[in-house]
Amino acid sequence: MQMQVLDVPPNDLIEHLAKKLQSIKEIQPPEWAKFVKTGHFKERPPERDDWWYVRAAAILRSVYKFGPVGVSKLRVKYGGKKNRGTKPEHHYPASGNIIRKILQQLEKAGLIEQIQQGVKKGRIVTNKGKTLLNEVVQEVLKQL
Repeated sequence: MQMQVLDVPPNDLIEHLAKKLQSIKEIQPPEWAKFVKTGHFKERPPERDDWWYVRAAAILRSVYKFGPVGVSKLRVKYGGKKNRGTKPEHHYPASGNIIRKILQQLEKAGLIEQIQQGVKKGRIVTNKGKTLLNEVVQEVLKQL
């Protein structure tokens, strides 16, 4: 029986997938990535050096799970609550530029593609992307 991507713990899958994505030359963080916050609701930039690859892995899993999906839906998914002092917290979407650049890089690597299914349009995982995800699932299962 083939284990599915959604059957393994997401954190383990994303960590292993991030390590795999580091070896793909199309997926590289831009120069500005070490200074930028991941959203309007954040106070500081990410502390991890490899955060770009972790976010790319999480986005690849999200596209697999929710596809066809676009930047707008992913912005809401990766958004969060902003601390506004004494005022009530509000949800703010994540940075669209980061998500857009990662989607473009994953597309360039051949892991996702743009489609139009009836009224829905967005990105879905290609066969190459599904193969990569299944390899990572097998690695995670061996470790568990």
